[in-house]
Amino acid sequence: MTAGVDGPAPAGVDGPAPAGEQPGIGWSDLAGARVGLWGLRTEGAANLRRLRALGVVPVAVDDHPSAPTFGGLPVLRGGDGLAALTRCDVVVKSPGISRHGEAAQALAHAGVVVAGGLGLWMAEADRDRVVCITGTKGKSTTAALAGHLLAGLGHRCLVAGNIGLPPWDPDAGDDWDFWIVEVSSYQATDVAVAPPVVAVTSLAPDHLDWHRGVEQYYADKLSLCSRPGARLTVADGTSETLRAHAALLGPTVRWVADGDPELDGAWVDGLGLPGRHYHRDALIARACLVGLGVPGTADDERMARATQGFVPLEHRFRPLGTVAGVRFVDDGLSTNVLPTLAALEALGDDPVALLVGGQDRGIDYTPLADAIARRAAPLMVATLPASGARIRAAVDAALEAAGASAGGPDHPVLDFSALPEATAAAFEWALPRAGVVLLSPAAPSFGQFRDYRERSAVFEAAMRRCAAAHGVRVEPGG
Repeated sequence: MTAGVDGPAPAGVDGPAPAGEQPGIGWSDLAGARVGLWGLRTEGAANLRRLRALGVVPVAVDDHPSAPTFGGLPVLRGGDGLAALTRCDVVVKSPGISRHGEAAQALAHAGVVVAGGLGLWMAEADRDRVVCITGTKGKSTTAALAGHLLAGLGHRCLVAGNIGLPPWDPDAGDDWDFWIVEVSSYQATDVAVAPPVVAVTSLAPDHLDWHRGVEQYYADKLSLCSRPGARLTVADGTSETLRAHAALLGPTVRWVADGDPELDGAWVDGLGLPGRHYHRDALIARACLVGLGVPGTADDERMARATQGFVPLEHRFRPLGTVAGVRFVDDGLSTNVLPTLAALEALGDDPVALLVGGQDRGIDYTPLADAIARRAAPLMVATLPASGARIRAAVDAALEAAGASAGGPDHPVLDFSALPEATAAAFEWALPRAGVVLLSPAAPSFGQFRDYRERSAVFEAAMRRCAAAHGVRVEPGG
């Protein structure tokens, strides 16, 4: 283990956004208070269920409500909504509402406590039985792995947060031995106290609009590691960005890398996961359980037995099927450069037709473009709106810098306006090469699709049309 030292925030960053509630304020303290419910999507519904269990009738506010009422409550919006929240003692906000935004800042300046569901739960949880897992990418898989291993070792475990029900939702129950909580950068700013063990799976620029800049995003994302109660941070030791921000990782850091003699071994094979990034996620999951003091986690044989039956998460490098020798892989939850890089690495020297592009959040695509330019194996890049134009520009610049040129039969870079059209063209390119059609957009789905599930469904439907057009069946696996 390597000791980390708390240091000053990077230049231009005031430190992580302060959690809206104090460590002593939990859900039970809201009974009898005037409470505002701000944001009425999935987590908002869980928040309402918790408030009703406490006998609290909140004010419901959402600037873009899907209906005039929410759970039987009238929904306020705009100036009326903000005015109503200002009259509350506590406002419980959804994660998508930025703490750095003007409205949240105005409420704080008015003396209103702006809280988040996770922070309220953490204040009252038995944190010695909780692990929080965060990271730009890899956190969902790592949380799922940690929960599966705990179950395989005979423990009742709730895998919660972004990956499942919020742990404070009455529907989740409380009869658990352990809680594995996936924490987004949004939620991290709501947490005033941390469990002893926190994991960080990766770090790269993301959600820059919410956090108002890359260094503020890093500070917010890593704030869990140094909140009161944090003792050990398990971190990806291969990440140069994480190592550069080691001062934000709390009092003690356990760096994890492939080949770690205390964590690695044949036990991982039972998970059946491809690629070094998944392998590293498994090692991080094990390190979390070791740090938590779970019996059996230091025993390779028990760990090997615990791996049995693991099912990879949907839309994360998931084989959809094979059409006339062409494999289709759905990595539709890739909303950042990191998972797309990992997917290309996992496919090795296979010819790949990469479908990339989506909502443009202004992230830097240079690392992806550089990896594309370095790839010797045949690679087709099919760009999609709205970030496709920037991706194309970055790839063209990287190819020019590398002395290569786009447009050859083995390395075309083509622009498309819609995913079905791009998928069909990718299949035709991959067909004579027995290659892979990979949906790994490195961007969110919003703008063209309702969510990532719809995007992946459109991709799968396009695969089936490719099979029908060639008079063949979709074979399972890939």
